Amino acid sequence: MTLNSLPADARLYLRPTAFIDSPIGLDGQVARLAGGLSWFSAYELIAVQQGRRIAQMLVRVEELPGLIAGLPDGQAERLRTLAAAISAPRPVIRAGERMLRLDQPLVAGILNVTPDSFSDGGAHGDDPAALAQAAYDMSAAGAALIDIGGESTRPGATTVWEGDEIKRVVPVIERLAASGAALSIDTRKAAVMEAALAAGAHIINDVAALAYDERAVEVVAAAGCPVILMHSPDPASGPHGGSGYADPLIDVYDWLEARIAAVSARGIQRSNILIDPGIGFGKGLTDNLALLNGLTLFHGLGCPVMLGASRKRLIGALDNEAPVDRRLGGSVALAIRGAEAGCQLLRVHDVPETVQAVRVWRGCRDHALVGRPG
Repeated sequence: MTLNSLPADARLYLRPTAFIDSPIGLDGQVARLAGGLSWFSAYELIAVQQGRRIAQMLVRVEELPGLIAGLPDGQAERLRTLAAAISAPRPVIRAGERMLRLDQPLVAGILNVTPDSFSDGGAHGDDPAALAQAAYDMSAAGAALIDIGGESTRPGATTVWEGDEIKRVVPVIERLAASGAALSIDTRKAAVMEAALAAGAHIINDVAALAYDERAVEVVAAAGCPVILMHSPDPASGPHGGSGYADPLIDVYDWLEARIAAVSARGIQRSNILIDPGIGFGKGLTDNLALLNGLTLFHGLGCPVMLGASRKRLIGALDNEAPVDRRLGGSVALAIRGAEAGCQLLRVHDVPETVQAVRVWRGCRDHALVGRPG
């Protein structure tokens, strides 16, 4: 099937691919990914009809305008919108006095203020001073953002009463806010969001994409703060529900696209929205791998992308059931996968190792951009 023979009701998607080291000397043949450090020379164009892929083809960057000209108006406008969103620079994130630029991947350090986290089991205890010191150490190691959570989201975890969650996170946030660190609160409860913002948090990171608590959208819209919308199949009941996917990559993309539209319609500025495909949440190994292999598709949403794959179960599944404390190599590999795919935020447990890996990756990119023999 050719592009011009596609049904008029087919829904089209663009996934940047065929990445190159440097755009030097390739004007018009390459496009920049989200205003960042990567350039690509082709799109994978995917056509979906009635929930099924009916065509996939590679389209060179320089060919796209001509192909668009031959499409029906609706499909042509969608491809123009997607291509523009894929290349547009992402706005900075305001975090109090700090400005987080998104033209390169940033590391977000995970601070679990819980006794039952899957990753560390409460290794930092419940002393606010000790927890704050762990966050200071992550900042010193290069974390641009500290993501603080007071409720475990591991499979089977008990729901925490919002009052207890507030008691866990607020003392830590207050200490860290005084240091000037950029802070996000990982919660799905409106009352916790309000308390955390009042204590000095800057960003809401919600595994339920503001769909668990009916007041959550209202709280974020009123605060005017950035929010990270993560995909999970059934956020109203919990992050690990769902009954499978016909096409994981397309299904998650469509879900996030609809969720962005829904919260935007209720007063949240699109420039304040970040998205997370939700690796490991209500997804099996093949689902997660499909998302990781197709990460660049999500740039078509026009929002910054956070990747949270650190220490996830998929690493153990690919490496002889390696336990959580032996997943460092896989976590770093997935972080670099995210960096190469243009993800702006990498949410990790192992900050020093990930920061070092990203710095080496950045060094290679910088050399490709400025060190080419002339």
